[in-house]
Amino acid sequence: MPAVRMLQHVVGQLLLGPGCGCRTSALPARSLGASPWQIPANANFHSASFSETDQPRVLITGGLGQLGVGLANFLRKRFGKDNVILSDIRKPPDHIFQSGPCIYSDILDYKNLREIVVNNGITWLFHYSALLSAVGEANVSLAKAVNITGLHNVLDVAVEHGLRLFVPSTIGAFGPTSPQDPTPDLCVQRPRTIYGVSKVHAELMGEYYHYRYGLDFRCLRYPGIISADSQPGGGTTDYAVQIFHDAVKNGKFECNLKPSTRLPMMYIDDCLRATLEVMEAPAESLSMRTYNINAMSFTPEELAQEVHKHIPEFQITYNVDSARQAIADGWPVSLDDSNARKDWKWKHDFDLPELVTTMLNFHGSDTRIAQAN
Repeated sequence: MPAVRMLQHVVGQLLLGPGCGCRTSALPARSLGASPWQIPANANFHSASFSETDQPRVLITGGLGQLGVGLANFLRKRFGKDNVILSDIRKPPDHIFQSGPCIYSDILDYKNLREIVVNNGITWLFHYSALLSAVGEANVSLAKAVNITGLHNVLDVAVEHGLRLFVPSTIGAFGPTSPQDPTPDLCVQRPRTIYGVSKVHAELMGEYYHYRYGLDFRCLRYPGIISADSQPGGGTTDYAVQIFHDAVKNGKFECNLKPSTRLPMMYIDDCLRATLEVMEAPAESLSMRTYNINAMSFTPEELAQEVHKHIPEFQITYNVDSARQAIADGWPVSLDDSNARKDWKWKHDFDLPELVTTMLNFHGSDTRIAQAN
């Protein structure tokens, strides 16, 4: 072979030696994605082994999005501050930077991603980098790059270094031809957004890598996630986050979906706990690689009525965004998560009343009501 490819081959074999905890092979090699390194065609990598007394070394990509910071805090309480690295292409605020390790990571830069995994001894990777539904429709080319090309880089790094990989999916992976109430784990998936298409792609690629290369891939289809300590990130379900900001600040909210639009939702504490539970579940307990998880389903009108119980002067108006409404109309009304509840004992804690009370307490509705009185 040419000198450059010979050098790559030799270096690749050295980097895959026992010092990395990966297996070497003299069998014919293949190239994965953007990686210049060679991986045996019949490789059967599994998640990097560590004893039950050891802690995983965790990397979170896209960590400054809606879920990454909360997940980092949650995992740091479990595994220790220094064992969880938050990464993004943006500069973190001071309070996040000081809360634990934060580094720059561009998932479109395979070499950078690979160096981070090697230099930090990463064993678990949570891949949260993605453009969400409404934002993705406004910039399809960027969504393809981030949501699809970035995923390929993550999959290849995870296989090469034997990582346990979590990639979130979404209700957006379903479409108008999917059963909507409830939507089962396995059914027709024909989404009509680039976000949904990219998530179906992620589900299938992760499952393929699991059966083809032994990648320990795990995935949950999240409903709309409601978080008190983060701003909306461009998703169609973000009204259910923004309503609490506006209710406490102004006593009113303008919703961009119809009052009767019912969608599945979940409070972030349930979401983070489910994510850790599926990652810690014994491999033999998992009957599939991608699971639905569900908590509650409600409409904007029902959510507003619950908010009104706490803030009597609260008012909601509707100015329907046709693009977001079209997206929501193709999504499930509820998710069938019976397999998750059976296989790894998933169970949610928050229903609508608990959700609203928690969110308003976080944003200080008691103070606003006292001022109004």
